[in-house]
Amino acid sequence: MRLRWGLAVAAWLAAAGAATNAQTAAAQTPVAQTPAAQAPTASTPAGAEQPAAAKPAPAGQPLRTYGLSLMGKLGLPPDFKSFDYVNPDAPKGGEVALSSVGTFDSFNPFIIRGTAPGDIARVWDSLTKSDADQAETEYGLLAKVIEVPSDRMGVAFELRPEAKFNDGTPVTAEDVAWTFETLREKGRPFFRQYYADVASVTVEGPRRVVFHFKSDNNRELPLILGQMPVLPKHWWAGRDFEKPLTDPPLGSGPYRVGHFEFGRTISMDRVPDVWSKDLPVMRGLNNFDRRRTEYFRDGTVALEAFKAGQIDFREENVAKDWATAYDFPAVQQGLVKKELLPHKLPTGMQGYGMNTRRPLFQDVRVRHALAMAFDFEWANKNLFYGAYTRTKSYFSNSDLASSGIPEGKELALLDKYRDQLPPDLFTKPFELPVTDGTGDNRAELRGALALLEQAGWKVKDRKLVNAQGQPFRFEILLDQPAFERVSLPYVQWLARLGIEAHVRTVDPAQFQRLTDTYDFDMIVVTYGESESPGNEQTGYWTCGAAKPEGGWNLMGVCNPVIDDLVHRVVSAPDRADLVVDVHALDRVLLAGWYVVPQWYLQSVRAAFWDRFGNPGKPVRTGLEFDSWWVDPVKAAAIAAARSHGP
Repeated sequence: MRLRWGLAVAAWLAAAGAATNAQTAAAQTPVAQTPAAQAPTASTPAGAEQPAAAKPAPAGQPLRTYGLSLMGKLGLPPDFKSFDYVNPDAPKGGEVALSSVGTFDSFNPFIIRGTAPGDIARVWDSLTKSDADQAETEYGLLAKVIEVPSDRMGVAFELRPEAKFNDGTPVTAEDVAWTFETLREKGRPFFRQYYADVASVTVEGPRRVVFHFKSDNNRELPLILGQMPVLPKHWWAGRDFEKPLTDPPLGSGPYRVGHFEFGRTISMDRVPDVWSKDLPVMRGLNNFDRRRTEYFRDGTVALEAFKAGQIDFREENVAKDWATAYDFPAVQQGLVKKELLPHKLPTGMQGYGMNTRRPLFQDVRVRHALAMAFDFEWANKNLFYGAYTRTKSYFSNSDLASSGIPEGKELALLDKYRDQLPPDLFTKPFELPVTDGTGDNRAELRGALALLEQAGWKVKDRKLVNAQGQPFRFEILLDQPAFERVSLPYVQWLARLGIEAHVRTVDPAQFQRLTDTYDFDMIVVTYGESESPGNEQTGYWTCGAAKPEGGWNLMGVCNPVIDDLVHRVVSAPDRADLVVDVHALDRVLLAGWYVVPQWYLQSVRAAFWDRFGNPGKPVRTGLEFDSWWVDPVKAAAIAAARSHGP
């Protein structure tokens, strides 16, 4: 499964150890559109697999365990000392300067109102923590014991007695229950959808909380609930949860808010005596004494700040900059390092998303035509230095991506909906146009024009108009100028069809407001996926998610077949059925042409001033910056070099 709670909550998930699929999928994507950026990954326990070192639970007895995994037995034994990708003896100390493009005016990432900083998520702990090196696997953080009943109709979490908020107050089961109810009742619409299969929550003691399920179909719920950040009920008493928060919040996590200036800078200061510092799931992580993030309105300015030594570390998401902008003296002198770190993550879907709430985009033939007009091969050659692979699936770079034509169990499943699906879905593989990269895409444009004519559009006086003489006109809304260089050529290709497309770039805060209210024609969207899609698909694609503001169904997808397939994905009884169901869902989404598919990258691009130590171990996510630390010797050398200037 994959989460998208907004930027700050996506960062919380990353801080919780979840896989940041969306970051690697969004190889050149405006951050505000990323579903989670990054979005870290939840999991679906296949019957809450028994840990390798534990005895199976007696028949009819609940499973009591220290972790859960969809992928079989847990990879780490009950007495593990740390995750495999960290240095458990990593030194603590030092400050790291990071950058972010955008702004922030609130510390509450869980509501629609206001914009929270990404790092604010580090304030809160969750019940469990994901292992970045194991797919769909979580181990207890706040929870010492996870209990799954034999009928799978719920899950219980027993909290560690030493768990405390950073004011010294114990973390209790009441805090867990209050957080759940508050997020579901007052948080973003996502929470109501995401927790919809939970019937109720019961506090059975100071440290034991039980979630009761509506059915045993949704097997990922235990891990979904494990990822929930736990908020302090006593601290929120007297505060309005539904309003933007300007007071630094209280949590139990490894960092607290230090110095900040709204819209400009925020420092997250490490809590030196945090209750969890010696837990196996935290050892070797959160090594910086201070994480300072400077906010910039423009990505170019942020890059220049890095080159000037004002920023220590950045992930580069612009192919042109990676190829051309890092030839400055500090790189030549070895003071700045560039690393391309391969990952093993699904990359999801990135593309130009069309808002089907607009009449202009309600005809699938129109949407198909707009996809035909995009010349990826030219863009990859001339803009991206050949860095990218074309996205051809909503579940790209994984075994969940559909291919060819449906066969076997997938065909039998789709046959149930044959009269509601296009005939070509059963007889032709999904294909995107492929050009020679020269910029001569006349054949593809002719195909696009034929589709537009079928949909009732005609070229008149070099303008595409409908039967009423209204022109085909729309806007591509962006939140970063960097994406203009991709969108403007697309506008030119559309102009050859007589389409008047315009690009408008707004600041991230305005972009968030416009997308929360679905007030746009076309935007760049990124839907990160994991090895185990589940509940988040309800928020992505179903009719019920298309209307509430602040949701993830940005394109307004509403199709009864997709609704049924999403339900099947969520309730898939095992991996084999999940693969079949996801293949079918992928195929129907592709046939709907809701996006103009773009590209993905199979590596993380990291650039940094050489003042860090790191474990030197490959990790499934490509990069786990939380496991890095400041190397005092290297940091001193870099400081001396910076003081001497270029």
